[in-house]
This record gives sequence, C-alpha cells and structure tokens, in this order.
Amino acid sequence: MNVNEYVPFHDPESLYVLNEELLAAEDLKGANLLMSFAGFADAGHVVSQISAELKDQLAGEAVAVFDVDQLVDYRSRRPRITFAEDKLSDYRAPSLVLYRMFDALGTPFLFLTGQEPDLQWERFSRAVLGLVERFDVNLVAWVHSVPMPVPHTRPIGATVHGNRPDLIEGISAWKTTLDILAAIGHLLEVRLDAAGRNVVGYAIHVPHYLSDAEYPLAAVAGLEYLGAALSLMLPSERLREAGRAVERQITEQVEGSSEVASVVTNLEKQYDEHTEGTARRSLLAGDNDELPDADELGAAVEAYLASRDAGPQDGAQLS
Repeated sequence: MNVNEYVPFHDPESLYVLNEELLAAEDLKGANLLMSFAGFADAGHVVSQISAELKDQLAGEAVAVFDVDQLVDYRSRRPRITFAEDKLSDYRAPSLVLYRMFDALGTPFLFLTGQEPDLQWERFSRAVLGLVERFDVNLVAWVHSVPMPVPHTRPIGATVHGNRPDLIEGISAWKTTLDILAAIGHLLEVRLDAAGRNVVGYAIHVPHYLSDAEYPLAAVAGLEYLGAALSLMLPSERLREAGRAVERQITEQVEGSSEVASVVTNLEKQYDEHTEGTARRSLLAGDNDELPDADELGAAVEAYLASRDAGPQDGAQLS
C-alpha cells in the first residue's frame, strides 16, 4: 500500500442530506457549478459579497445540505449570537449548502456555498466530486480574493487556474510559482482535475490597503469572471452602485492626504511597469475598458435588475 495515497475510511455520502424532489430535475443534468467558501482568503470581502448577492437576488432551493457538525471546529471559529438586555437570540449557525439557482435569464446552475470545512477535507472532497458526477456538471468555477500591491485606480486583475486553457490564457494578470497555504477550494480543484472534470478558479486581486473593508468593485469583477466562464447572467448592479460610492470616498481620502496620494502614485507606476497595459478589468469590458450598462446586456436583464433594490453598502476605508 502506498502511504502517500489517501485511503477512504468513511462513506462521503453520509456527509449530506439530499432533497429527493430535486434529484430528478432535468435542468440539473449538465448544469454548471459555482463554489464559494467563507473562512479562507477574502480580501475586500469579495466572497461574502458575492455569496450574499446571489442568495439575496436569485431564486434558489437547497439540493444538498451538509452536516456541519462533522466538518466545522466551532471553537476555532466561534459562531455569532446576539445578546439583547437579558435574552440571547439570532444564533448564526455555520452552514454548507448546495443550491439550485436560476440566473437573471432563467438559466439553472448549482451553487455550493458556506463555511470552509475545518475537518475531513478528503471526505468532503469525495462528497462534492460525487455530486458533480451525479449531476454530470459541465464546469466547476470557484472564487476567492487576495490582497495585492496594486492601486485602486487600475483595472481589477485576477490570477486564474484550472484545466480549461480557453478560460485561463490571456486573463491572469500575475503569474509565478509559490508554495502557499491550501484552502478547500484548492483541494477540490486538484481532485476535480484528477477526475477529468472541467474546473477553473479565480483569485481576485484587491488593493492591499482596501483588503479589510468591503470593496464592491472587486466583487463585481469576481461576478463577471464567474458569469463569463459559466455562461450566466449574475446580478451585480447593486454592487456597482455601492462601488461608485466607495470610489468617491476613496478619492476624497486620497486627495486629503499627500502621503496617501504618494503611495497610490508609486503603486500606479509599479503596476504600469509590470502590466504594460495588458490587464483588463472584466471579461465583459470593451476595448476602452468601459463596463456594459443594462441596455447593452438586454432588456430582460434590465427589467430584472430594475425590480431589485439598489441600496449602497458600507464604504471602504484606507488602512
């Protein structure tokens, strides 16, 4: 026996409960799968913003619910609970759920989201691979975000990885070889690739001085990369509006401090020398790097987005 090969000891299917009513759904066969996990790198709160926006704006139903008691170490990442005067309420339990969702044009897709498992990574990976094979998923795409020494005044880049050259070549704004700490998304990508399943991952680059706050424009970029790869129309209008408000706040802060302005200028120079103008903000952007508006995306999408609230989110602060 090769001690370097993982030997399965437990049935992975016992990690989750299936919604039997959805198993025979024809629209799930060959659908694409989007994954996002909380608990790993989430610079600019990109993953949390994307997950919240999808769950808030798109119709969805649970296909499989994972048993987090087997996967989460509660004491290392304690859940939150509300204490109000003399009562406890609103316990926010961790969750890991596979949803069936429909994009703005009614296209079905699978969305796996929730807390990154602390335990049983190999068993969880085999469980996810089993679900991918059960539904004959066409493409798996996942997203996370990392702080980078880049200025907010330049296009938001991404490092792309996976086994689909058509989705990778010409997109990555930063390429190197590193020994890094692994996340469950990385392991799933490795296992999916080994099983011959199509997979691609996007690490969105967030200016390091904005990594601790919500940076909506980075979440928009993530949604665009994912939407283009998975052929989905994912909601981003509210995040765009929030991003415009955040950009105004950042501009005011930069203009109010010569020291901050100098740092941004140096980052711009470094970025321009490194990229030589090859980076793009979005897979959907035009030659002038302008993002398409709702009219250009079609009347159906415009009507969908107009029916949703567009309240701005909390602003970013330079750190």
